[in-house]
Amino acid sequence: MTETDIETLIRSLVTPLLKHPEKLSITASETNRFRQFTVDVAPTDVGRLIGRQGHVAAALRTVVEGARSRRSNSKKVRLLINDHRH
Repeated sequence: MTETDIETLIRSLVTPLLKHPEKLSITASETNRFRQFTVDVAPTDVGRLIGRQGHVAAALRTVVEGARSRRSNSKKVRLLINDHRH
């Protein structure tokens, strides 16, 4: 079984939700426990990506975490959405 390219998966899930897909930026980093992906979009698209009460963001996180390898040494995947307010 091949390793899923998480960044490509995130890009393919997020792009149809955006009005300005050209401003999509995904930054990957690793910690001891996580593979972290930070998603930056245009400030006008943040609400579309998060969804009402965070439902879209939660669904994205569920799909991305479900796609990771289940090997014992595989790190958990963390998906962060930069909301430009903080």
